[in-house]
Amino acid sequence: MKILAINWEDLANPQAGGAEVHLQEILKRIARKGHEITLLCSSFPGAKETEESDGIRIKRCGSRYNFNLVAPFAFKALLKEKKWDIVIEDINKIPFYTPLYHGLPLLVVIPHLFSDTVFKEINFILGLYIYLSEKPIRTIYKGFKFMVISESTKEDLVKRKIPKDDIFVIKCGIDQALYRVDPQIKKDTSPTVIYLGRLKKYKSIDHLISGFYLILDKIPEARLTIVGDGDYKGDLMAFARKLGLGNRVEFTGYVDKYEKVKRLQKAWVAVYPSLKEGWGLTNIEANACGTPVIASNVPGLKDSVIGGKTGLLFEYGNVQELSRCMIRILSDREYRENLIRGGISWARSFSWDEAANKTLELMEEVIKEGARGNGCVEKVFL
Repeated sequence: MKILAINWEDLANPQAGGAEVHLQEILKRIARKGHEITLLCSSFPGAKETEESDGIRIKRCGSRYNFNLVAPFAFKALLKEKKWDIVIEDINKIPFYTPLYHGLPLLVVIPHLFSDTVFKEINFILGLYIYLSEKPIRTIYKGFKFMVISESTKEDLVKRKIPKDDIFVIKCGIDQALYRVDPQIKKDTSPTVIYLGRLKKYKSIDHLISGFYLILDKIPEARLTIVGDGDYKGDLMAFARKLGLGNRVEFTGYVDKYEKVKRLQKAWVAVYPSLKEGWGLTNIEANACGTPVIASNVPGLKDSVIGGKTGLLFEYGNVQELSRCMIRILSDREYRENLIRGGISWARSFSWDEAANKTLELMEEVIKEGARGNGCVEKVFL
């Protein structure tokens, strides 16, 4: 097949996150099967306009600030290159509304939609722009198939009046060879709590810092490691200083995947306090590395944690409950080891190969059904 995909960023982009991991882990496996894939995405400083990665041809244009404005023109140019069999549109920020300018079979990939949670992250004007941009999804993508990564995202789409029979849940995988328990790497001597991911406001890492502050009376030797980078890093560092946490909190900045794994292997518990996610890939990665998790009981994250077996869930924003969860896991060795065993078993059930195979089957079905379902919008060329 000849596959044309569009996503806001690619994995080489410093701003890439879970959505990029998800899409490219699947696409590179499909490419290995002999299919031809082009991915259109935004550019970034120092990036090449065109390059190949893992068998995927990557075409970049615009920037993360204007990609949705320039993408239609670049996309239209790519449409003229050859006869494509299918388009994959990944909606993880502002939709590209590709059905308005092509008549090909389409698979819509949605990790999660922001809805009103976007106002937690950015100013009201930009937040309103993103919020309103999601409203036409039900109309513009009517009749097409949606691929989501969790039951929570499926429920969200159903609430938006998208037929549930058009929504397919294909869960993420993990790299089992990379994320694993290494007998040579021991847990830190001090009880270590880790956050790993982008440092964004809606991730609510400040809740973790507050909760960590509350546990120090009972576990004074505890340490917090915050791994990752993002535009909220300065605020978080200032907040930690305000609480007088000093060298108890380490901000590592960006680390490569091997250092990331080592940090997960050595930590005692990983915490993900976000307001909303499409899934919780870091939770599964932590479990695979032998580390139990604590996550807010919100859409996406609640799908990736089995409460009492792989970790614990807490009410979003309830810092007191979060601190109690950390104290329980850090102070009770037997309980922690039970969670470790449960997490390792849970993580073994997630495979990128399986996710890629299921995605390929869904793509083939979409192609068979043809370019349009009943009620789809008419094609409009820009």
